[in-house]
Amino acid sequence: MTSIVGQTRSEVQAPVWRAWLYAGWLPFLTLCFIVAGAVIRFGASNPSLAVMVWWSGLAITGAPIVWQTARDISSGRFAVDLVAALAIILAFVLWQPLAGLVIVLMQSGGESLERYAGRKASDAVRELEAAAPRIAHRMLNGSTEDIAVDEVEVGDLLLIRPGDLVPCDGFVTGGRSHVDASKLTGEPIPLSVITGVRLMSGSINLEGPLEMEVLAPAGESQYARIVELVRSAQASKAPLQRLADRYGLWFTPLTLIVCAVAYLLTHDPVRVLAILVVATPCPLLLAAPVAFISGINAAARRHIIMRNGAALEYLASASSAVFDKTGTVTLGRPIVRRVITTDSLTAADLLRLAGAVERGSSHLLARTLVEAAEETVSPLPAARDVREAAGRGVTGMVEGHAVAVGAASYAADHAPLFESELEALVDAGEGLRAYVTVDNRLAGIVEYNDAIRGDIVDLLAELRRLGLTRVLLLSGDASTNVGAVARQLGIREASGDLLPEQKVTVVRDLVDAGEHVLMIGDGTNDAPALSAATVGIALASQSGGITAEAADVVILADDLLRISEAIRISRRTMRIARQSIWVGLGLSATAAGFAAAGMIAPTLGALLQEAIDLAVIVNALRATALPAMTRRESADSEFATRPPLLPSAPASGGRNPVTLPRS
Repeated sequence: MTSIVGQTRSEVQAPVWRAWLYAGWLPFLTLCFIVAGAVIRFGASNPSLAVMVWWSGLAITGAPIVWQTARDISSGRFAVDLVAALAIILAFVLWQPLAGLVIVLMQSGGESLERYAGRKASDAVRELEAAAPRIAHRMLNGSTEDIAVDEVEVGDLLLIRPGDLVPCDGFVTGGRSHVDASKLTGEPIPLSVITGVRLMSGSINLEGPLEMEVLAPAGESQYARIVELVRSAQASKAPLQRLADRYGLWFTPLTLIVCAVAYLLTHDPVRVLAILVVATPCPLLLAAPVAFISGINAAARRHIIMRNGAALEYLASASSAVFDKTGTVTLGRPIVRRVITTDSLTAADLLRLAGAVERGSSHLLARTLVEAAEETVSPLPAARDVREAAGRGVTGMVEGHAVAVGAASYAADHAPLFESELEALVDAGEGLRAYVTVDNRLAGIVEYNDAIRGDIVDLLAELRRLGLTRVLLLSGDASTNVGAVARQLGIREASGDLLPEQKVTVVRDLVDAGEHVLMIGDGTNDAPALSAATVGIALASQSGGITAEAADVVILADDLLRISEAIRISRRTMRIARQSIWVGLGLSATAAGFAAAGMIAPTLGALLQEAIDLAVIVNALRATALPAMTRRESADSEFATRPPLLPSAPASGGRNPVTLPRS
C-alpha cells in the first residue's frame, strides 16, 4: 500500500493492476464478483457454481495484493498488509473464497481511500520554470536582437524594456527606472535603479528602458537558484510513514503469534483462517484515510486547502512557526505612513495638491498617495499640464499652484532652496519618502511604509494557546524594517536582508534540530522555504501560482486566523483517526480471541469484520464536523477596521508631523 505522501513506491513503473487499484477499479471488480456469486447462490440456487465464481474472483483480485505484499517484504518493508495477504492465500487454499473476497474488498478499498487522501497535486518546479524569463534583447553593434535566455553570455549588453522580466543577473549601465523585485526579496516598494545598480533575474522593469551588462548566465542567476532550491527541498523532504504501518509494527506480529499458537494446539487450518480474517487490520486501513478525507473536506469548507493527508498530519504536530514579513505579516503594499509639512500647509492640503498631480501617474507610490488623499479630502481638484519624468517624479498645475512630487533630486530641481528647507523640515524617520514642492518651495514630505495586518496579533495569540511558542520572522526586506515589525509584534527572533537560499537554511536548521516547522509565506521568494518546512502554508487570497504550488496548505481567504483553524481541524482529525484505530483494533483483537477458541467461522468472521469496519468508518466521519473555534471573527478586508487616514491635528511650529495610524 502506498504511503500517505505517495513516495514509498514507484508509480512511474507501476503495473497495470496498480493503476486499476489507484483508480478504484480493483475494489469495484471485487464487489462485482461478490455480488455475482451471491446472485448465483441465492437466486439460481447453485452453491457449487457460486463458490467457483467466488474462487475465480479471489484468484483474479487477490493475486495483485499478494504479489505486492511479497515485493514489499522482499524489499524490507514489513507492513500491516501481511496479515491480509496471508488471509487471502489461506482462503484460496481452503476453499473459503467469500471470506477471502471480503478481505480483498477491504484491503483494496482502504488503499484506494488512502491514495485519494494522499494525492498531491503540487508541481511547483513546473510552475516556476513556466514563469521564468524566456527572451532577452541583446544589444550588438547599435542594433537589438531577440535571443533565447539560454544564449545570453556573461558580458553581453541587454536592453530591459518597461514590463520586461530581467532575464539574468547583471548591473545597470544606462537608464533610470523603478524595478519590482517583491517576488524575489519580499520588499513591497519598487526599487529605484540607476547606473551601477545590480539587478536580479526575475525582477520586473516598471517604467523606463534600462541597459544592463550580464554578470551570470540565466542558469546561474537568482531565479534559476530559486527553481533549484524548490526542487531540492521537495526531493529531500522525508516521506511520512503510513499511520497504519506504525500501528501494524506490533499488531501484525501479535496476530501471527496467535495464529501459530492456535494451529499448534488444534492443527486446524480453518481456525487459523478465521483468526486471520477477523484480525485483518481493516480498521488500520480505513480509519486514517476516512478521517483524513473528512478533515480535508472540513478544512475546504473554511477555504483551507490541504493538499494531502501528510499535510494534515504534519500540521497537527507543528511546534514552531516561521513567518515571511511582506504580504504575510504586513499588507504587502506601501501605504502612506506619515505626512510632514511646513507651516504654510496642513497635511490635508499637502495631500490634496500632491494627490491631484499624482493622479495622472501609473507609479505604485503615486497610486498609494492618491488613495490616501482621497480618503482625507474628496474630491481632489483637477490638475493640468501634468508631466512625468519616468522613475523620478511628476509635475503639474493645481488651482494656480505649480506642484512637483518625486524623489529628492527631482524636488531639488523645482525648489532652489531645497537643501536649506529640507534641513529645517526633516526629523528622525525611516522608510521611503516622496518630496512635495509648491511654487518652487519645499512644502512637505510624504513617508511610506508597509502596514502590519490587523489580524496578525490575534493569530500569534492563538498560536501560543495551541502550543507554538517559538515564532520567527524572516524577510528579504531591510533588517531595520524587519526588526521594527518584530518589536511591534513581540517576536524575538527576526532576520532581514535574506535571500531565498538563506531562508531555506534557517528552516532546515530548525527541522534538523527536531522542530516541526510551520512556514507561512506568499511570494515566489518564499517557495523554497515552504517546500523545505515540515508543512508550508501559502496565503493565496490575492495571488497564488508558484507559491501555492510549493505549499502543503493553501489559505484562500484573506484571514490569517484561518491558519489557527487549520491547526485545530488537523489536531481534531488526528485525534479521531487514532481513536478509530484503537477502537477497531480492540474489537478485532476480541474477535480474534473468539476465533482462536473456535467460536467464529471464517465467513462469519468476514461479516463480523465488516461490522467493525462500518463502526470505524462512522466514527472517522466525525472529522467532517468543524471543531469549536475560540477565534475572533476578523474583517473581510483591512479597510473594514481601518481608522480614518488623517486625524485632525493642529500645526506645530515650523513643522506639522502627523503620524498615520497603523492597521
